[in-house]
Amino acid sequence: MTGRVEGKVAFITGAARGQGRSHAIRLAQEGADIIAIDICEALPENPYPPATEEDLAETVRQVEALDRRIVARKADVRDFDALKAAVDEGVAELGRLDIVAANAGIAGTYNTGENIPEYDWSNMIDINLSGVWRTCKVAIPHLKTSGGGSIIITSSDAGLFAFPNLAHYVSAKHGLVGLMRTLALELAADFIRVNSVHPTVVNTPMVNNDATFRLFRPDLENPTVEDFKAAAVSINALPIAWVEPVDISNAVLFLASDEARYVTGITLPVDAGAIAK
Repeated sequence: MTGRVEGKVAFITGAARGQGRSHAIRLAQEGADIIAIDICEALPENPYPPATEEDLAETVRQVEALDRRIVARKADVRDFDALKAAVDEGVAELGRLDIVAANAGIAGTYNTGENIPEYDWSNMIDINLSGVWRTCKVAIPHLKTSGGGSIIITSSDAGLFAFPNLAHYVSAKHGLVGLMRTLALELAADFIRVNSVHPTVVNTPMVNNDATFRLFRPDLENPTVEDFKAAAVSINALPIAWVEPVDISNAVLFLASDEARYVTGITLPVDAGAIAK
């Protein structure tokens, strides 16, 4: 099956690399044009290198190679005005908006709840929870103008159960479920569907970094990716350490497509059975 989102336009946050780039490419493969944003800047205390403007340009290159249009802007989900300008400019150029993939987020630093610095807590909530709310807020008027659409919020398995040393991340990702369910009810009359996806560990720079390796293998002085991989297998029911970004993108594509036209208000795990374990 091809052309599952033909003629539609998707707005994707955190699109410079990782899951966001994967979503842009997968939706473009199925016929969508793309509005892409990313902060493309380092964040204080974030334990892995940031996406860059060159990364965002590579997303543009790969989407255009599929003969789809893309409007890419450098923007921060903490900045409502910048988000609104990016979406408004994208819709003005591409003509409409049908799909929102609210994907941008950070892992933050790892600490017990009582030891999380004030900055880390506030920044996590502002990006991973409030940033998704802002993304939805700037997009909803355009979705209404288009006669409906689909909002897909990237949460996490940590939005459905807890992980130690991640109280700020778990709180933000749980909050997204409440936001999703509320928006699903508020927007149903406008035929705007709202759902969340809940990945297990995904093979991206957000988890494949030294800080994560040390979190999973505190018994080792200098754990490697192979040490992390062995520990990560224990999270999932299926005997794998992680899923690939395209596995999440395929779920996003389903929720964005007419195949899911009556699916709203759900939490969709893509987690190798981690929740069932």
